[in-house]
Amino acid sequence: MTVVQFVIEVVGTYVATIAFGILINIPRRALNFGGWIGVLGYLLYRFTVLAGGGYVIGNLLGAVAIGVASLQAARLKKMPMILFNIPALVPLVPGGQAYQMIKNFALGHNDTAVSFLLQVVMISGAIAFGFLLSELVNRVQQRLFRHHR
Repeated sequence: MTVVQFVIEVVGTYVATIAFGILINIPRRALNFGGWIGVLGYLLYRFTVLAGGGYVIGNLLGAVAIGVASLQAARLKKMPMILFNIPALVPLVPGGQAYQMIKNFALGHNDTAVSFLLQVVMISGAIAFGFLLSELVNRVQQRLFRHHR
């Protein structure tokens, strides 16, 4: 991957996240943070995959980062957390695998379709588990912060 390709991926991720936020009527003052949180989650995912960690672990780590960063942004902006984490998830959604699954089922290539189905299920589960872990991290962080006051 060249530097130019990397910059294009980052810019594309930021634009896609903001565009989805606009599409679902996220308030303007939350869009920039949501875009950068989406980039953070995607970069963590991308670097994990490039390092050989796999798609599932990459999505898990990206979802944890999005969950933790969304809570911080929500506190800073005094807005609901969901305004930041829903648009930021867009780059992690396994849309390509879901498309390939449907296409292969329609063409009668059931073995290939089931393979893509398993990928979609594992990636979706990793994203959900990543949000669960981020909630755990956020609660531990709150407890530590309260004890140090």
